[in-house]
Amino acid sequence: MKLITPARLLIAGLVLLVAALALLILPSNEYVFLPDVAHPVAPLVTVQGGHDPTHGAVYFVDVVEQRATLFDKLTGAVLRDGADLYPAQAIDPPGVSAQLRQQLDLQDMHLSQQVAAAVALRAAGKKVVIRAVGVRITAVFQGLPAFGKLEPGDVIVAVDGKQVKTFGDLFAEMSAHHIGDVVALTVRRGTQTLVEKMKTVGAGSGKDRKAVVGISTEPAVDIHLPLRVSINAGKVGGPSAGVAFALEVMEELGRDVVHGHRIAATGEIFADGSIGPIGGIKQKTIGARAAHVDAFLVPAGDNAREARKYAHGLRIIPVDTFPQALRALATLSPNG
Repeated sequence: MKLITPARLLIAGLVLLVAALALLILPSNEYVFLPDVAHPVAPLVTVQGGHDPTHGAVYFVDVVEQRATLFDKLTGAVLRDGADLYPAQAIDPPGVSAQLRQQLDLQDMHLSQQVAAAVALRAAGKKVVIRAVGVRITAVFQGLPAFGKLEPGDVIVAVDGKQVKTFGDLFAEMSAHHIGDVVALTVRRGTQTLVEKMKTVGAGSGKDRKAVVGISTEPAVDIHLPLRVSINAGKVGGPSAGVAFALEVMEELGRDVVHGHRIAATGEIFADGSIGPIGGIKQKTIGARAAHVDAFLVPAGDNAREARKYAHGLRIIPVDTFPQALRALATLSPNG
């Protein structure tokens, strides 16, 4: 009896082919982060009365983020240069779908653009008005009272009917509650205003134990600029391009802040000019190198230490604030 026939070999080959294609195509439960070459910022920014710089350039860096295939997962994505794998739950927090996270990332990018423009104009001596309008929710923790009632992106504007404009206001109102009290939070969600009631639970220990509902927050601000500044980053999300945007706004105002150099920059920028850490620094450093920039501005601390591991000769400049970034660039020898 013939056990191996051409037909059986063909079927076996087709099965192997389908299995191989499945490994290459089917998504896993992980994300892969990949480098993307740094992009010039000038085409994205328009400042009223300004102009594109004639020498030197500012670059922003991003990360290509996509669902890892089963093959990526099996190989650890080691076959893809600069790749890192992350569990889906680390990227999409509990209760936050991939679609909602993308929407929040775009909101973060829009806010970072406004803040970047404000910080740059203020550094250039222009009058900028920044008004606190509430406290934005950045995460809602699973298993705690707010889960299922509040969403990331909601802006808290009142607690028990008392107006909240700043984090200090929110802290003061929540501190007046005992563990187990019912608290009513008024939030803005898009064009809606909602009131959600929930019972507080305890967090911390000893004297630090306090009543919480299970959220993390950041300031929500309303910004009025003296000049029209337009920044269009397309579908790029997240706040990490803030420093690059601020540098470009100053360049287009006629302030030579890069002194003829090609400068890549990353970091979340806040209304007070401070610069916060970002994710994907490995991929962003590789992307900056690929663009052959002269230096890479990164948030000081862990980001700078990680960037140096992948710099391979690229100059890394760690900064904590936007004024510090301007001073660091001013020390570079003029180029061109």
